[in-house]
Amino acid sequence: MAHPAPDPELAYEYLTGARDPGPLMAEAGRLRDEGKGRTVTYSRKVFIPLTTLCNDTCTYCTFAKPPGAGGQYLEPDEVMAIVRAGEQLDCTEALFTLGDRPEERWPEAREFLAGHGHTTTLQYVQEMTERVATETALFPHANPGLIPDDALAALRPSNPSMGMMLENISPRLMEPGMPHHGAPDKEPGLRVATIEGAGRTKVPFTTGVLVGIGEEPGEVIDSLFVLADLHETWGHLQEIIVQNFRAKADTRMRRSPEPTVHYFARAVAVARWIFGPNMNVQVPPNLTERYEVYLDAGINDWGGVSPLTIDWVNPEQPWPHLDELEARTRAGGFELMPRLPVYPEYISDEWLDPVMQVKVKAAVDEHGYATTPTRRAGNTK
Repeated sequence: MAHPAPDPELAYEYLTGARDPGPLMAEAGRLRDEGKGRTVTYSRKVFIPLTTLCNDTCTYCTFAKPPGAGGQYLEPDEVMAIVRAGEQLDCTEALFTLGDRPEERWPEAREFLAGHGHTTTLQYVQEMTERVATETALFPHANPGLIPDDALAALRPSNPSMGMMLENISPRLMEPGMPHHGAPDKEPGLRVATIEGAGRTKVPFTTGVLVGIGEEPGEVIDSLFVLADLHETWGHLQEIIVQNFRAKADTRMRRSPEPTVHYFARAVAVARWIFGPNMNVQVPPNLTERYEVYLDAGINDWGGVSPLTIDWVNPEQPWPHLDELEARTRAGGFELMPRLPVYPEYISDEWLDPVMQVKVKAAVDEHGYATTPTRRAGNTK
């Protein structure tokens, strides 16, 4: 018999370990198999840190840096060099990750943008994603933080999907001593407004939660239910990422405890239970040594994995080699398949700009999985 419909109180008991997690794990696996079968996907990507300047100061982050300590923008030719190198390795995604609205804080950011004909970083993102979309085989996926509706609409023709982590819905995390105190762009209402805007503008959107940054178990559950409600309204959330916090040596949270694998696996399974069989649920494979444990928690995606560039957000955590990722996935009883940054379910007139849809459909097979010269030769890696 199917497990009961998602219930916040029961989810809390499972997440905290007050209730035997066995039935939760079994239900998460059943739901995943019902909706996704035994196929697990990944996106072969290059990671483009367009700017490491940021308006925010989060206590767990090493990506954002001030001017003079590594904070800078990539020049257009530097961006294109990364993308061209990825093209040679059959990458299909160009992930644009960057600090949030650095021009609000740094004169150096305003100076760079002015020198490139822009007043906002989002305009520069648009310029570069348009170049990647029109000049290369890769598909941009912009992850620039807060995005107003007009910018979402402007980015949509060159980005078949976009993303921004909610992280957590609790405003408590913005209080003094908490990780988002100094991070105005992490205000939950602003994050929700961007996620809602993506629904209004018909952008397939990736979001999720960050587990272990000082939140309570109930706040993880609240965050997942908020995202589920947004998806119920707009239908645009193509993927939910459940990401575990990893302490970094040169941050204020360097001694903060990381979530245990067992606790985090329960959080992943709760996410699958809340979102049901049809959602794509991802866990990054480079943040846990034996990452295949999350196959038992109901995931069906490993996210972006690069054969070329590091994970600039977690530079101390290397990507698994794609041969290893495939072997571990197969050992768990699953087939590993490549996808574009936009999921097969969103390859349609409703969700893609007409010109982008032509490019997307030329790069996928009849099931919506990515095709590359390597894969056409019979190798899925």
